[in-house]
Amino acid sequence: MDYDVIIVGAGPGGIFAAYELKKQRPELKVAVFEAGFALNKRRCPIDGEKIKSCIGCKTCSIMSGFGGAGAFSDGKYNITNDFGGTLYEHIGRKQAIELMRYVDEINMSHGGAGTKLYSTTGTALKKKCMQNKLKLLDASVRHLGTDINLVVLGALYDELKDQVDFHFESPVSSIEKLPDGFAVLVGDRRYTCRSCIASVGRSGSKWMEQVCRDLHIATSSNRVDLGVRVELPAVIFSHLTDELYESKIVYRTEKFEDNVRTFCMNPHGIVVNENTNGIITVNGHSYEDPARQTENTNFALLVAKHFSQPFKDSNGYGESIARLSNMLGGGVIVQRFGDLVRGRRSTEKRIEEGLVTPTLAATPGDLSLVLPKRILDGIIEMIYALDKIAPGTANDDTLLYGVEVKFYNMEVELDENLESCHPGLYVIGDGSGVTHSLSHASASGVHVARRIAQTI
Repeated sequence: MDYDVIIVGAGPGGIFAAYELKKQRPELKVAVFEAGFALNKRRCPIDGEKIKSCIGCKTCSIMSGFGGAGAFSDGKYNITNDFGGTLYEHIGRKQAIELMRYVDEINMSHGGAGTKLYSTTGTALKKKCMQNKLKLLDASVRHLGTDINLVVLGALYDELKDQVDFHFESPVSSIEKLPDGFAVLVGDRRYTCRSCIASVGRSGSKWMEQVCRDLHIATSSNRVDLGVRVELPAVIFSHLTDELYESKIVYRTEKFEDNVRTFCMNPHGIVVNENTNGIITVNGHSYEDPARQTENTNFALLVAKHFSQPFKDSNGYGESIARLSNMLGGGVIVQRFGDLVRGRRSTEKRIEEGLVTPTLAATPGDLSLVLPKRILDGIIEMIYALDKIAPGTANDDTLLYGVEVKFYNMEVELDENLESCHPGLYVIGDGSGVTHSLSHASASGVHVARRIAQTI
């Protein structure tokens, strides 16, 4: 065998799997294959001046490369079983929390020390939410910020680079089952291993589905989350973000009884583009460094859609809606909330005259031509509900960017060790459909690494 263990994907799951393998069994020969670039080569060409919008790079440095899609996120590690994935269903609630805390300790020892750990414990905001038909989910949140997150990733890479073979710009086309292990195909080269870990993230969802088909691994239909990114003055949400940093709030709509939730809250942050399989969607970042902070706060409002028979392609549904936005706006569309509820498109003039200065150069337009009525009605209801606990949320000048789509993998059938029906082949991170967050993905990597260290 070329290697004892091959890890496909250098996102948080793959990184923490490699870290724990070398800690537990330093003699093992480990390789990581990543389609994107090394951390120091990851650059998005959008500079806000010469290049203001996505130009469709062949490999999106925001979505792939060392650190995965989380590298340029605002580095929030949510220590909770209430959201972020269903890892606890496989390994137990207690162990899932213990692994997330262990990941937090590693981050602190690699440059994250001094960052704040927020908690919902004892907050009076929970009562206020309940009084207004909202539910605040429990969590401890470690906020690294995009800048400190990159410091931590850099320190982890520096520690691992001489112990693990990293192959960047090396997309794996397929995984093959061998009598005594596995082979991965990279270009015209074939690498063999005794155990293989697939950790390809959300952007690798189509690839993971193909691997499961090729290897006859059972999967179940998962969901897609559709919505918008809201941007408003930071002072409107300051009483929430100062205490909790990120508040995960759920609202059940009166009209359709759908759950709408806040997601990825970025106090004093910026709105950014993402390129997923050639489709431009929207996301948000924030920084720990006060010099890089803005006067705005942004967060996503998402509606989760679960599909029943006969429809199975939930990601395809999300992609088709994102393509509509790209068709109408050439990328991301931005609209004032006041224009949306009045049934008119936003214009550059109206946005320039508004009280909220956009942090992303997006095309003014009409989101009602993109998002299905059921989704949009739920988002509008949620904004009015949030306005009761954060007055000003439903102001006319609040900006809505669309669309934001969170693609989830088909959930791969795995056992309590996150091992597939083929012994030695593990599927972790967001690519498994089991985890949906940095903390859960990282914890899944540690869990599998310990399993391999005991059995290989």
